[in-house]
Amino acid sequence: MAVGSSFPSRTAAAAAPQPAAVPAVSVNPEFLTTDEAGAFLRLSPRTLEKQRVLGGGPRFRKFGARVVYAAADLRAWADSHTYGMTSDPGYVQRDFVR
Repeated sequence: MAVGSSFPSRTAAAAAPQPAAVPAVSVNPEFLTTDEAGAFLRLSPRTLEKQRVLGGGPRFRKFGARVVYAAADLRAWADSHTYGMTSDPGYVQRDFVR
């Protein structure tokens, strides 16, 4: 680069201090919002809201006005709804009211 050029040299740019890295959000957060929990279970967030009122849904926590679901509770709830075939006795019983 020529002397007096308005462009900084490459070595100066490489030597410049980098800003501090912002801690990344966990790829697998422990607590999920209703929208995130719905996506995790492939259910509508509205379905989870309805299940909070009527029962039969996964366990949830309230932090003030915020509702969150623990990932472990979502997995446990999903595992409790596992059936081998449609004639399983638990399959025909409904845990919720429509």
